Amino acid sequence: MFIFSAFVLLGAHLFAQKDSIRRVAYTPEYKFQEGIYLNFEQVKNNRPIPKSRILSTVDYNDDQFFDALLTKPSVSFYDDVGMKQEVKIKLLWGYSKNGILYVRMDETFSRISYMGNLSHFLANITVSQSQYEDPYFYNQYYYYRNLNAPRNYSTTEMRQFILDFESGKIYDYNTTSMEIVLMRDPELHDEYAGLSRKKKEQLKFFYIRKFNERNPLMLPAD
Repeated sequence: MFIFSAFVLLGAHLFAQKDSIRRVAYTPEYKFQEGIYLNFEQVKNNRPIPKSRILSTVDYNDDQFFDALLTKPSVSFYDDVGMKQEVKIKLLWGYSKNGILYVRMDETFSRISYMGNLSHFLANITVSQSQYEDPYFYNQYYYYRNLNAPRNYSTTEMRQFILDFESGKIYDYNTTSMEIVLMRDPELHDEYAGLSRKKKEQLKFFYIRKFNERNPLMLPAD
């Protein structure tokens, strides 16, 4: 009974600590602390692994610090209790440089260019495709069967995405996703849902801005 009560009190204390964090509405002047983010919870709390705890041969003040660090398979750092940890680069959520967030998408890190409760960014994505070639090939002597058709290949495309700052989920930037993310504001959702298909497509970014004006992103003050 005593142990259960102690856990309850400890949980309540931790919740009160988290709940007591002073938060401010995001503005372009807000700066995210520099470092790497292991998960989205660290992003929401603006608590990355700082550069000072990352093991690297590159000078922390070098402008290319993150570029050099993130080209390697993994990164090592010291955690909150001083234990050395290692994580694969592909498992990172992202990082912050000069107060700006970069999120990992596919094999690269992309800058979040528009911040808000609904954020917007561009990212290069590798897309696999199949190309059906002529099943017969001709040379000057004869036709023969091309056994390699269809041919698979990859291309890189720049696409747009939405980051929902409440859930941490990333959505394709399209009208279907818009109706999903706007559900957190029922009035605005119904307004958008009532538009014609053409208007929905044209006004996607307008409604992202409108949502953020009505539902400002709140982040830790320091």
